[in-house]
Amino acid sequence: MSEIYTFLKKLEKNNNREWFNEHKAEFDTAKAEADLIFNAIYQELSKKEELEPLKIYRIYRDVRFSNDKTPYKNHFSAQTGRKKPYNRGGIYIQFQPNNCFIGVGFWGPERDDLLRIRKEIEASDELQKIVTSKAIQKEFGEIVGEEVKSAPKGFSKEHERIDLLRKKQYLFIKNFTEEETLAKDFPQKVAKSVLVLQPFLDYMTEILTTDANGESLV
Repeated sequence: MSEIYTFLKKLEKNNNREWFNEHKAEFDTAKAEADLIFNAIYQELSKKEELEPLKIYRIYRDVRFSNDKTPYKNHFSAQTGRKKPYNRGGIYIQFQPNNCFIGVGFWGPERDDLLRIRKEIEASDELQKIVTSKAIQKEFGEIVGEEVKSAPKGFSKEHERIDLLRKKQYLFIKNFTEEETLAKDFPQKVAKSVLVLQPFLDYMTEILTTDANGESLV
């Protein structure tokens, strides 16, 4: 399945419509191979989780509000989520030369959800214990995500868990080599990695499906 990266490397050097149209057959082959892996990962994850439908992203860029006017993305990607309303959290997969990874967690929490998460972090150290556990640290490393510069409105910048409170996203990233993504056992590897994050996903789900008194919202 090396056509995935062969095509993407060529595209990176020739990101224009004329070249793309001339190499449409190569794109179709590479995309079909990437889609096959995405669907295999989805099927593997579905053995452990009830998921939202798989979304495979188009390669065409929306350049209307971007200074970068290149018409095509230089990667293939797909996303799914744990099925709402009783489960929360998303899973993103990206294939790009020298930048293959999965991202798991909460990319863009709505304002009310983000406030609920922060209130829980303010009141309890449970999330901090989970995200710094040995198993998660070994598999993914530190939790990442965009942050506010100082402290969110209404929270103290002196709070002992200010690093978590500052976050606007709560994500774990795991990188893979191109060779790993093409291996037959890659879908199983992804599912195994996501399973390590089960305590994190379940706890975040509990936060987002209950109010501050622990009463169910769903």
